[in-house]
Amino acid sequence: MLKLDILVLSVHPDDAELGCAGTILKHIAEGKKAGIVDLTQGELGTRGSVEIRAAEAAEAARILGLSVRENLAIPDGFFENTKEYQLKVIAAIRKYQPEIIITNAYHDRHPDHGRANELVEASSFLAGLRKIETFDNGQLQQIWRTPIVLHFIQDRYIKPDILVDVTEYWDKKIESIRAYGSQFYNPNWDNEPETYISSPNFIEVVEARAREFGKSIQVKYAEGFTSRKILGVDSLFDLR
Repeated sequence: MLKLDILVLSVHPDDAELGCAGTILKHIAEGKKAGIVDLTQGELGTRGSVEIRAAEAAEAARILGLSVRENLAIPDGFFENTKEYQLKVIAAIRKYQPEIIITNAYHDRHPDHGRANELVEASSFLAGLRKIETFDNGQLQQIWRTPIVLHFIQDRYIKPDILVDVTEYWDKKIESIRAYGSQFYNPNWDNEPETYISSPNFIEVVEARAREFGKSIQVKYAEGFTSRKILGVDSLFDLR
């Protein structure tokens, strides 16, 4: 078993890079193990293809230094928070037994984001119930209840509960986003339809959000997260 400190369960390949790549990079640099499980293959995306996006996700994983990246191949756009898909997510959580799960925003411009949030939240609870059985390579999995589930902030502004200074890792975060050459601004893809995220201005908006969050804690760039659970610290001096 490969036990992870951080498991990002996000609905589309590239969501994790946009939402929390800086945080992933920071914690890997501190010796933590992190991985991403993409829920869908992003097959409904206007640009690129499943095969292209899989190759891009693998390159982004290399840039980030992930311990693992896999894809559950849940149907893009048409999944619901049902038992069928909960069992897939439960199995992933039990497989990697993370201390922290990070997933999509509560609600967002893309309806998949909010539905993925609900699916992961439900599955993270159900993964701790011993009467729900899941298997990995034919072996019965141990139950696992992840202590902390966080949600990154995506297109729509949501007031964060936590801000993480990612200034030192910003350039590497952008490099991981740029690995998705089919999705974001890339002159080599001018023959494909322009989309909201392929506009040359989109990355500037991502940077502006990070600068806005950074300003709140007196750093250059920060990533924001929310939590449905009240979180505590050992010392007030851990806060800034």
